[in-house]
Amino acid sequence: MTASLDLLVLGNAIVDVIARADEPFLTAQGVTKGAMQLIDEPRAESLFQAMGQTTIVSGGSGANTAVGAALLGAKTGFVGKVRDDELGGLFGHDLKATGVGFTVPPATEGAATARCLILVTPDGERTMSTYLGACQGLSPEDVDDALVKSARVVYLEGYLWDPPAAKDAFRKAAQIAHQAGNAVALTLSDAFCVGRYRDEFLGLIRDGSIDILFANMGELQSLYQTDDAEAAVAALRDERNARGRHLLGLVTRSAEGALVIQGGEVRAVEASPVHAVVDTTGAGDLFAAGFLAGHARGLDNVASARLGTLAAAEVIQHIGARPQTDLVGLAKARGLL
Repeated sequence: MTASLDLLVLGNAIVDVIARADEPFLTAQGVTKGAMQLIDEPRAESLFQAMGQTTIVSGGSGANTAVGAALLGAKTGFVGKVRDDELGGLFGHDLKATGVGFTVPPATEGAATARCLILVTPDGERTMSTYLGACQGLSPEDVDDALVKSARVVYLEGYLWDPPAAKDAFRKAAQIAHQAGNAVALTLSDAFCVGRYRDEFLGLIRDGSIDILFANMGELQSLYQTDDAEAAVAALRDERNARGRHLLGLVTRSAEGALVIQGGEVRAVEASPVHAVVDTTGAGDLFAAGFLAGHARGLDNVASARLGTLAAAEVIQHIGARPQTDLVGLAKARGLL
């Protein structure tokens, strides 16, 4: 891996298994449309058998962000855990093929490589059932001090906040990054994830562990326990950490674009044009990728957010959460780079 990184991502190493489905199928399978639920291995096997024709591609929220940022020219690394099985090999190969550094040794025993079973309805909404498997084995020992110090931004995936050892890995990475004078970002990942760990996420924000927060509006409302979007934005706008500093907040709003919240100010960024929404899987991941790649290039926050909306627009126009178009070319054509 390169000696100096723009971005280092800590996240779940997951392989996505994607299929189209209608709403009666969701009902029959007992899943909540638009949500992510954790499942065990037997449930993963039974749902996979019911899904019919599938597309299999490496995924994981943080890994999607790492790939997107790399495809936009950022020097990127990923820290996550797989098993030494077929899906684990696929995951590592796909990351490295896009230029993302990945050197964490695979587990040689225990649970299989994680997989996320994604059901995409005709409106493009995705419903996810996730078997976390081996990725829950990420521990502080997998976090290389020198690698963390080399990264301008360390990005933490909220989905990985479930296992206690992964929390310790996050805290270790954040501490090392700040000691090196680098920034730490957190993505809230999912409203249900926020519901489980609201107080802990707020604690990370308020004790200064986090410098940059990524969220969609539903996650932000869950964080501040309000149905009022404006109230949630105002709460984030006014948030200060223990040192009295505002954090940088990036809030996505689907077709309404995104908000850049910093220093007590809120600026709106329009959504990029979309011909047709096919699959919203990875939209937030690619927004973060675009923003962080812009940040690495020295763009201001609004310009970086525009790059984020461009990357998000690309990924929702096809199946799967990894870009299929030349993002740099797209950005140059739109005058964003």
